[in-house]
Amino acid sequence: MTPWPATVRRLVYFGTPQLAVPPLRALCEAGFEVALAVTGPDRRRSRRGAAEPSAVGRAAAELGIPVTHRPEDAIGAAGDADGAVVVAFGRLIAADVLDALPAVNVHFSLLPRWRGAAPMERAILAGDTTTGVSLMALENTLDTGPLYATAATPIDPSETLAELRARLVALSCPLLVQVLTDGPGDPVPQEGEITWADKITDEVLRLDWDRPAVELHRLVRLGRAWTTLEGERFRVLSASVVPGHTGSSGVLEGLVAGTGSGGLRLEEVQAAGRRAMPAAEWQRGARLAEPCRFGT
Repeated sequence: MTPWPATVRRLVYFGTPQLAVPPLRALCEAGFEVALAVTGPDRRRSRRGAAEPSAVGRAAAELGIPVTHRPEDAIGAAGDADGAVVVAFGRLIAADVLDALPAVNVHFSLLPRWRGAAPMERAILAGDTTTGVSLMALENTLDTGPLYATAATPIDPSETLAELRARLVALSCPLLVQVLTDGPGDPVPQEGEITWADKITDEVLRLDWDRPAVELHRLVRLGRAWTTLEGERFRVLSASVVPGHTGSSGVLEGLVAGTGSGGLRLEEVQAAGRRAMPAAEWQRGARLAEPCRFGT
């Protein structure tokens, strides 16, 4: 592992999505010089639109930072850079790059819990009551490196993925600045049970009405939960748990759908071909069969 210098001032930044923008801005505002931003390639955001830079690419351009899509270009910057910061870059970084630059990775869980692609999502789905941010020495393996610092925070039982993401990103910025300002020092090995945060697929987000309402509510909190109604996709965007509800699984009584245990009260929904709307508004305008059953 390449050691950090005692004083850190000049950095290479690896990151791609929007959640990686606030740490980049925080570093610049704290007086660190970012010599190069390495980000994902330009992509089309719509079928007819032109390819557009990533969120980090746009932010770097606004800040006057050179941008590249090639991680190997960081080796050229290594001659006068003290190290690298990696936040949601989206790809493993080759060993020769890590040999040239010490790197700290911002990971949104308390490692070694939830190594992998979807740590915040998996924490919510598992019903975790606590999560946090880990600053990890980057290795050429997935989230295995020793830790420079961590910060923990509770997860509210009703907190959505978007809300949790915003809080963890905000938590990461001062922690990252402080660690680099003080000098990263020697990291300590990860300790504890290893769990893996596999990518969230579309099938994972499908509501299985035979499962308990508390589990379905966790899926809804991710923001993309779906079921079917009369053969068409139906999204549940916001909901709450109704303990003690005894209706049949998937059957809607008022605004409460039965589950394997308890009920799920629909609050915001989006029917196929319609805009998102309050569930009560959708129900007033829908011509629902009796009984109305989801999953059909």
